[in-house]
Amino acid sequence: HNSWLRSLFVQKVDARKDAHSNLLSKKETSSLYKIQFHDVKPECLDAYNGLEAEVQKKLHQDQDFPCEVVGSWNTWYGEQDQAVHLWRYRGGYPALTECLQKLRANKEYLEFRRERSKMLISRRNQLLLEFSFWNEPLPRRGPNIYELRTYNLKPGTMIEWGNRWARAIKYRQSNNEAVGGFFSQIGDLYVVHHLWAYESLQSREETRNSAWRKEGWDVNVYYTGETKISESNKQHG
Repeated sequence: HNSWLRSLFVQKVDARKDAHSNLLSKKETSSLYKIQFHDVKPECLDAYNGLEAEVQKKLHQDQDFPCEVVGSWNTWYGEQDQAVHLWRYRGGYPALTECLQKLRANKEYLEFRRERSKMLISRRNQLLLEFSFWNEPLPRRGPNIYELRTYNLKPGTMIEWGNRWARAIKYRQSNNEAVGGFFSQIGDLYVVHHLWAYESLQSREETRNSAWRKEGWDVNVYYTGETKISESNKQHG
């Protein structure tokens, strides 16, 4: 799709002239994202998934709430019995505030939270912005395996990371695997999330090996490696 191929490059930016969020995020949209990590009691996972899906569907379809579910997954490899949810707020922080205010006054949603809390061990979230050069997350045919790769960067290196990945992303488009790229604004800071989709684990291996055979990919990997403190990944279905 052409939509997957747009915005592959971003003009090299100067870190001294503006906030990182303004330099690196998309200008044509004002979307804010929230990613949630819920650690669920193992015996409650099926009930949790059913309850969460029911409420997400209602919120997603209700035009009165300026939010939508981008994706919702259970972790297969990585932290076990974990659910990950990605929400989009079209309209940025005002949309998030509006949504939260309406939910606090919604008796049905408050009852859902009380019921859900009985199933959880812990939960955390982050507010994210999209990198300007990444694809916008869009619905796709499945089933797919989704890989969330998370990078903790050295403070002050986010601009360098962005400039490198603005070039590197072109090497990772051949199999439509790039879903979205985000960086944290509130929550844990200096955090980057890359979301990829593959038909299978074998397809993942073949796609990643293909990237290494392309001239220039290794250079970008080398230089982005100098900006990060740690890296982790998890696969979701």
